[in-house]
This record gives sequence, structure tokens and C-alpha cells, in this order.
Amino acid sequence: MSAQPWLISSAPWVQVRDGNPTAMNLFLRHYTARKHRKRYQFVGPGEKMVLLTPDARGLFVWRKFIDDAVPKQTGVNCAVFRNEGDSQSSGLIRSAVDFAWARWPGERLYTYVDPNRVKGPNPGYCFIAAGWRVCGKTLGGLRILELTT
Repeated sequence: MSAQPWLISSAPWVQVRDGNPTAMNLFLRHYTARKHRKRYQFVGPGEKMVLLTPDARGLFVWRKFIDDAVPKQTGVNCAVFRNEGDSQSSGLIRSAVDFAWARWPGERLYTYVDPNRVKGPNPGYCFIAAGWRVCGKTLGGLRILELTT
């Protein structure tokens, strides 16, 4: 892992490969997982970075790809964030941002949140608390949040 220039040793994340069994277990509990599929990888095509907390209770996935959502989005996508641990979600997100900007300097970061699938009155609040802002909705009704330098 030390050969990767974007590795940040003081962060609460460890970089693992797409398909890591522990990361896969966490992903399968995320609302975007299609549980009926047999798969060995879960991130999808493009450049990717899979982060796992050392206690295996948090998962964060960055993905840089050609996004065909409407409206079209550019930058690096937070494809998955799941926190089942005691760490504050906004702190985990801020730390994951450090990884993304170390690997993809200056890129816009964005994510989608499905307000119908997330518990709580303010979907994406942990991202907002980490400094992100709501910047729109997709045609399908997903909230789009972004963070820029």
C-alpha cells in the first residue's frame, strides 16, 4: 500500500481492493446494493478507491468515471458511504476527501443521496456537516451534493 501516493497514513481509513470480502459485506448492507446478484467486485468501471475503517465498520468508495446521470455530473463520485461504527460520519467524510484530493487534485467531488431510502429528515446531512452543499436533483429525484476546492 505504501507505493500509492494518495495513501494518507494518519487517516481513519485503510485502502483495500474492490472485491475485498470485508468491504463487500458492508456494501451489501448499503441501500444501493443489488443483493440478488453474484459478484466479486462491487464498484464498477473507471478509476476507483475503496476505503475501509480499521474496525471494518465504515466503507467509503470514490469512483471517477463517465457519469451519464441527468443532469450530467463531472468529477469524482462518492459511490458508497456507510458508517456502522461510533465514528462521526462527517469526520469520516472529511478524511475520505483528503484521500480523493491527494489522488485527484482539485477535482470536484459529488455524490447522490436517495431521499426515499435514507433515514432521517435531512438526507445527506452528514455530507453537509462535512462542508458539502446541495447543488441539485437528478431527473429521478436523487439529491446531488458537491464539494469543490
